[in-house]
Amino acid sequence: MKISIHYAFLPHTDADAALGFYRDALGFEVRNDVGYDGMRWLTVGPENQPDTSIVLHPPATDPGLTDEERRTVLELIAKGSYGALTLASDDLDALFERLVESGADVVQEPMDQPYGVRDCAFRDPAGNLLRINQAG
Repeated sequence: MKISIHYAFLPHTDADAALGFYRDALGFEVRNDVGYDGMRWLTVGPENQPDTSIVLHPPATDPGLTDEERRTVLELIAKGSYGALTLASDDLDALFERLVESGADVVQEPMDQPYGVRDCAFRDPAGNLLRINQAG
């Protein structure tokens, strides 16, 4: 039996800013861009991995959420403590420089971690934490 990750979901608070980060800075292809009722869902992913995608979605749209819960979700996103994702690159330093040049929000410069990984970290425009590991 083979199991793979098909979609991962992260909230966005500005679709155009999310496109600027995921498409323009990271170089992901846009696989879907869907608008509905004033909201927008974006599906992006690496060109060489057509079966793995990230869906960037409007936050707190579940009709079952109370106004207070919706505010809490938006506050957590703004603090950068709601969504996270770890990516890998075969050239961590070059990707780090490309993201810095794009104006991305640097959380951590590339460094060797005590648990055996070399990585760096950024926040996307919504505040989601993205760690990027140096691939094998």
